[in-house]
Parts: sequence; structure tokens; C-alpha cells
Amino acid sequence: MPPYMQDRSGRRRLAAVTLLLVTAASAMTTLTSCGTDDDGDGARSTSFTPRPTPPDTSSFSGTPPSALASADASVRASASAAASSASAAASSFEASVSAETARANAEATAELKKVPGGGNARSDVSLTGKPRAQTGGVLAVVVNITNRTDRQASYAVQVDFADPSGKVVESRIVGAQDLDPGEKVQPLAISRKPAEPVLTPRVAKAQRY
Repeated sequence: MPPYMQDRSGRRRLAAVTLLLVTAASAMTTLTSCGTDDDGDGARSTSFTPRPTPPDTSSFSGTPPSALASADASVRASASAAASSASAAASSFEASVSAETARANAEATAELKKVPGGGNARSDVSLTGKPRAQTGGVLAVVVNITNRTDRQASYAVQVDFADPSGKVVESRIVGAQDLDPGEKVQPLAISRKPAEPVLTPRVAKAQRY
């Protein structure tokens, strides 16, 4: 082969090798730039997106309150608040009762403890409702006591308050002292229960002594 053809063939091989090296270097640069990040001081570090780690529920204890339990707790709290409010209102209304009436009620309570049945004066007693607008919203009934005998007498009366099922949920005692024949008095029997459910008052005992 003539010398000038050998020289030309060598230059072509050199050019092909150079092109191959440049292509390889370019590919390496592209891969490096795609897979690493420069941290500012010349070092490169591989970047990645961390996957969220699910919470470890093995250390959890107890169970959240159910909607029913929460509702039940709310109802109990409301009922307790209503009962406290009704009791406070009854106490405020009763504070206006005279000391003489308070003494009569205390004596009537002691007297009824000695009565085994319904008493001997149920026919002398009746009940009349009193508007809540006049009692501060509490349930109060007028106990009409009339001395139907021909001599002076005292009375002790127990009023029961029953719920819609007929169950007695509260009892109040009132008294009247030294009534003359034909005389009538009207003490109040005051409930301390909330307005709901509606209670029905009735004469449970009435004793003349």
C-alpha cells in the first residue's frame, strides 16, 4: 500500500476513536447530571424522594368513643343540669314560705310517720294546680285542706308526684295546725324535679289529729 494511503487510513481510525471517546464522555456527563446533585462544595450526592412511613399502631391503646356513647354522655349531662336548675328554682320559691308554715310542715312529717295507711282525712283534702308563671317555672300544687269536723284540728298531708308510667318519683309533705271547724287553708306542695317528664300529683296520705 502506498505511504500516502496508509497515512490517510490512520487518520480515519484516529478520527473514529476520538468521536467514540467524545460520545462516551457526553453520555457519562448526561447520566451524572441526571442522577446526582451538587451540594455546593463540589461533592455530588444521589437525590431521591422519600416514601411516607405508615404510623406504628402497635403502641396505640384504647378505642375512640362511639357516636352513641358521646350522645349518651350529652343526654346525661343535660338531665343533670336540668335537675340542678329545677332544684335551685324550687329552693328559691320555697324561701318565700313563712317560718310558721315551715314549722307546720315539719310537724306534719313527724305525724305521718305514725300513720300506716292512707290516713283518716283524705276526704278533707283536694289538690289544685298552680300556674308555673306564678312559681318561677317549678311544679307546685295547692293543697286545699278543710276542717269538716265540729272541733279544732291539725292536718298532715303527703302529696306524691308520679311520672307518666305511674311511678312515684317524689313525695312532699305539708301541714296545717289548729284549724277551726269549717276553716280552710291552702299550703303548697312544691316539686324539685325538672319540667320534663310531666309529673302528676296525688294525695297519698292525709291525717287529722
